[in-house]
Amino acid sequence: ERKKTQPRLPQKNSKKKTSLFQNIDTDQIIPAEYLTLVPSKPDEYEKLGSYALIGLPEHLYPTRFVADGAMKTEYPVVIGGDNFGCGSSREHAPVAMGAAGARVVVAESYARIFFRNCVATGELYPSELADGIRICDELQTGEEVVVDLEKDTLTAVASGKVYSLKPLGDAGPVIDAGGIFEFARRQGMIKTA
Repeated sequence: ERKKTQPRLPQKNSKKKTSLFQNIDTDQIIPAEYLTLVPSKPDEYEKLGSYALIGLPEHLYPTRFVADGAMKTEYPVVIGGDNFGCGSSREHAPVAMGAAGARVVVAESYARIFFRNCVATGELYPSELADGIRICDELQTGEEVVVDLEKDTLTAVASGKVYSLKPLGDAGPVIDAGGIFEFARRQGMIKTA
């Protein structure tokens, strides 16, 4: 079984990001043809990550989230618009993004099932903008940002502009633990062998 060895998101994260737009659905995040990959197998988990966001149309998104021939992304912070992760309820969507190296998605809003799958799998921090600003129209792919989950802010390094995020609340410790099952084990809710 695959063990999660990737580090969780530190409270401050200064990284490149990528911009996406409204209604990015789970079919664009990971098309159905790749759902035969089993994320609990380490080699298939890695391969799943290489296909993250491959369903986005190239004419709208010429910069690929995972470069051709690569297994990991250069963009651990993803900026989305409204209704991020809409569509089918596949857990593979946040798992694929996490396997690719994404750590946090900052969006105007989320499809509820995508948000829940981020928490349940512990793959991504789904941070929501507090002020309704459409930052995917203000930032460019590759800009450096700082996500601070203690202060609930995202800062654009070049401009210094600070955006407020809604607190993750009780979801934060579950994601920190690596998902709902690991959280339950650590809390003594599930006995370990």
